[in-house]
Amino acid sequence: MRPEDAQIRVFLVDDQELVRAGFRMLIDSQPDLTVVGEAGDGGEALERLAVTSCDVVLMDVRMPRMDGIEATRQLLAREEAPQVVVLTTFDLDEHAFAAIKAGAAAFLLKDATPDTLLGAIRTVHEGDSVVAPTTTRRLLAHFAEALPDPTTPAPDRRLDGLTEREREVLVLVGRGLSNTEIAREFTVSEATVKTHIGRLLAKTASRDRVHLVVLAYETGLVP
Repeated sequence: MRPEDAQIRVFLVDDQELVRAGFRMLIDSQPDLTVVGEAGDGGEALERLAVTSCDVVLMDVRMPRMDGIEATRQLLAREEAPQVVVLTTFDLDEHAFAAIKAGAAAFLLKDATPDTLLGAIRTVHEGDSVVAPTTTRRLLAHFAEALPDPTTPAPDRRLDGLTEREREVLVLVGRGLSNTEIAREFTVSEATVKTHIGRLLAKTASRDRVHLVVLAYETGLVP
């Protein structure tokens, strides 16, 4: 078991007490994870997180008083803010996209498997983002009317400084491929892929991998 101070501290935000109880039981069953607090809506979460330190927040989208979008936006405006994992319904809550634009590091369907949820918590804590390929396609398809027509793409200065290989990597990131899958695609090491990802983040001024996915669609690289 990892030492106590090395545990990943998780805060739960959901208006359903039963859902929070289920998440708590799952997370607390892991030696490297611990639940340090919970809240029933975004406003309460902001209040409690002002005095509770945590590493990752599991944030529901639809909640009374203050929803997960506004709570995510306000929370990530704070210094040393935690990573936020947005939890959305199976039918793709229309607010999830806005929450990701607000800075969430990942989004998951509420019916994700326990292993997927636990893996997402660990992944975002390491500084990466979680973008499930099927969820990415469905979510962005839900907002297709807001995206540019790929047949008449508008010039986008954010891509000007990219090399040909960086553009290729961005396309695969946009399609939801993991670093391992991208490395296999180009027959290179994962370390090389991580280097490309780091350069993409810097050159496009993107906050994280999720924003790279959005960028790939917004610029028409991924139709």
